[in-house]
Amino acid sequence: MEHITLLLAIVIVTALVFDFTNGFHDTANAMATTISTGALKPKTAVAMSAVLNLVGAFLSVEVAKTISSGIVTESGITPEVIFAALVGAILWNLLTWLIGLPSSSSHALMGGLVGATIASVGVSGVNGGTVVTKVLIPAIAAPLVAGIAAYLASRLTYRIGRNTDEKATAKGYRAGQIASAGLVSLAHGTNDAQKTMGIITLALVAGGVLSPGSNPPMWVILSAGLAIALGTYLGGWRIIRTMGKGLTDLQPQQGFAAQTSAASVILASSNLGFSLSTTHSCSGAVMGAGLGRKGGVVRWSTATRMFVAWGLTLPAAALVAAGSELVTRQGDWGVAAVVVFLIGSCAAIWLVSRRQVVDHTNVNDTSVDGEPAGVVTAAIAAVTPPPAGTPAPAQDIQTTIPAPAPESEPARTAAV
Repeated sequence: MEHITLLLAIVIVTALVFDFTNGFHDTANAMATTISTGALKPKTAVAMSAVLNLVGAFLSVEVAKTISSGIVTESGITPEVIFAALVGAILWNLLTWLIGLPSSSSHALMGGLVGATIASVGVSGVNGGTVVTKVLIPAIAAPLVAGIAAYLASRLTYRIGRNTDEKATAKGYRAGQIASAGLVSLAHGTNDAQKTMGIITLALVAGGVLSPGSNPPMWVILSAGLAIALGTYLGGWRIIRTMGKGLTDLQPQQGFAAQTSAASVILASSNLGFSLSTTHSCSGAVMGAGLGRKGGVVRWSTATRMFVAWGLTLPAAALVAAGSELVTRQGDWGVAAVVVFLIGSCAAIWLVSRRQVVDHTNVNDTSVDGEPAGVVTAAIAAVTPPPAGTPAPAQDIQTTIPAPAPESEPARTAAV
């Protein structure tokens, strides 16, 4: 610790700020469905998620090693580069939080790291093979795998429980949701908290404090775990609203299926060292579960905006990070200018967010319930047979009563 310079200290603090934003940005991944179905009260849900995020941070370091020594080459990477990468990631996290879109904090971080590295040492500083195999491929595969698993799990749960009492079934699945939400929170800690550990470790290597290939020190693991837990407890209520109510309306059976499927994908990826997006996995699982119920609705206009944000995350964070790196390389005044820019931008975004406050008291309020299902949902609903014993829908009475014929002119005259 005695070898840490002022610049390196700024990088570490900025990394923990990113970890904090990651926490409240991704709280929705674990708790949105639990809150939207009423399985847990909002504040209880985020408190539980915060504790389990902290525990998960201590379970593995495989993802941290991927970040610290896999995506970019350690030689030639300076603390200024890492600082610039974090600036791009933090600003993208805050912008997407402001508009309530569940984008990937992981991809924002990796996009910032790639952009700053290219601006500093060129394309040769990026390990393209690692980016493709451990970032891009999981980014595409994770929501598909989680979505298909959640769809099948939802269909199975409804089929198994078709002859059971609906209220008793819902109560049991709410209990299951609490357990599966805890599993997602634990999985989130094993994956996302480690990304900040990896960034801090990379900064320590770049600053000469650690030797290349070192594992994160215990104080790094602890500080990263605490930062993400604190952010999780504060709750990213805007994104929780989008995930819980904006994408689809989930019943307890679907919420349980979505969370279990997402947790399975995240834990498997953490064990393999894949730095996938927990947001992609959980969002895909929510949509899959939404399609898994007969008559379920996925709001594709919201999903489309979310997909656009996913596509923009890497390049947007990379561009901001590259610009920040060009300024920071000018020396101390450049670093100071970027720090002022970051603080000013964060303050401006926070002030804008105060115009329409979303918190635990109104997180389940939404104005998008009436949005039509869309082509995909309608097509799946059309080919999905109704559960056994489901009565045919009653015909609208308005369609069975003919409208009265218009009164003729002689009849009106006689009446007068």
